[in-house]
Amino acid sequence: MPDTFRPWSLALPLVLLIAACGGSTTQKSIPTATEPATAVVDTAKKVYPDARPAGAAPEGMVWIPGGEFTMGTDDPNAYPEERPAHPVRVHGYWMDMTELTNRNFQVFVQATGYITDAERAPTAKEILDNMPPGTPPPDPADLVAGSLVFAPPGHPVDLHDWSQWWRWVPGADWRHPDGPDSNILDRMDHPVVQVSWNDAQAYCTWAHKRLPTEAEWERAARGGLEGKKYDWGNEEPTDKDVRCNSWQGKFPMENRAADGYVGSAPVGSFAPNGYGLYDMAGNVWEWCQDWIDVTAYGLCGKDDVQHDPQGPSKSYDPQHPYEKRRAQRGGSFLCADNYCGRYRPSARQGSTEDTGMNHVGFRCVMDAAPVR
Repeated sequence: MPDTFRPWSLALPLVLLIAACGGSTTQKSIPTATEPATAVVDTAKKVYPDARPAGAAPEGMVWIPGGEFTMGTDDPNAYPEERPAHPVRVHGYWMDMTELTNRNFQVFVQATGYITDAERAPTAKEILDNMPPGTPPPDPADLVAGSLVFAPPGHPVDLHDWSQWWRWVPGADWRHPDGPDSNILDRMDHPVVQVSWNDAQAYCTWAHKRLPTEAEWERAARGGLEGKKYDWGNEEPTDKDVRCNSWQGKFPMENRAADGYVGSAPVGSFAPNGYGLYDMAGNVWEWCQDWIDVTAYGLCGKDDVQHDPQGPSKSYDPQHPYEKRRAQRGGSFLCADNYCGRYRPSARQGSTEDTGMNHVGFRCVMDAAPVR
């Protein structure tokens, strides 16, 4: 790894499969979870509505009807962690129509004084908790606040070496997503990025919402279309019919920006899916509640319906054996067909709970009242 990456390699490991910092708050009442996710819905005691409940929708949210759907895929060209397809049933729930914006996150920060992970220097313990036993402690001079920023190389590179297009940038955070010289003054309606899973959890607690499970996210992303490759159907996107904010050209050096955006787009810039949700494909990756186990789908029975699955009890990925990783869904503006093409409902990846990047955000869900 080049010397320019030394602060990040010491501070926190990069743990995204295609590319993909450090949780603090001034309000002790806002928790940051460190234990495996627990079930939100106790199906043995409560019954949640599948059809849309009566009354007005929560502001900015749409109803995702409960029901059974096929999670994952049997496509041999998909990534192993997406296979095999298996039946899942979820209850109905409300979901944010768009990814959370900088404008909304700013309201939260102003109300609570919350400090994101990327805005504080990581501790040696946080670093070593995600590293192999025996790793030497980091140099205190390298323990600085910052995050990872995409930096296109402008020339052909080895696609197996993510260090060719990611840079650790001190001072990069949600207010300065591309580094200390950037700002969000003209991006208030863009999705908030450089937020960790811990940060997303803190926002959800404040807003009386929660992160979606992977099952809920995929159910919503499919928009009622069963067995389709994308959330709009099976049609491959083209420069003339881009469909979502992704990468057009050869990643990471050439971006034709046929979709009109080099980076993130304002939320709602592309057509919604069948449930009225925007940007479930591309734009920015979205955090989910679950730990991620890349082998979990292989343990699912083809005919055994899972009811409101909450994910595994801990994360597992043999390529990242020492990292505690949470699931992300949806792909981003960096998803390119020559590299990953993960802007599909079944695509998934993981990252450590305290990791933020300039192509990762989130949206929230909310349960309707249980039926007594």
